[in-house]
Amino acid sequence: MALKIRLSRIGSTHNPVYRVVVAEARSRRDGAAIEILGTHSPRAPKDALKLNVERADYWLGKGALPTDTALTLIKKARKNAAAPEAAA
Repeated sequence: MALKIRLSRIGSTHNPVYRVVVAEARSRRDGAAIEILGTHSPRAPKDALKLNVERADYWLGKGALPTDTALTLIKKARKNAAAPEAAA
């Protein structure tokens, strides 16, 4: 069972919102997901990305392959999670 971390679209017309999901590589884009890791809203100015980095790391450790966009979002979420800790 090959797993992918990828985006699944849930937004309305002209207002995209994406879920970051773990799904089987052969399933459809908006098909059944094994786990929902978070959401990404590219048009929202604030809090556009909400992602559970711990669960993403878990699935990466299990061999799930992220798409290019999903990998970029995971890196961005890691950076955002590290920023409040460094400021404290």
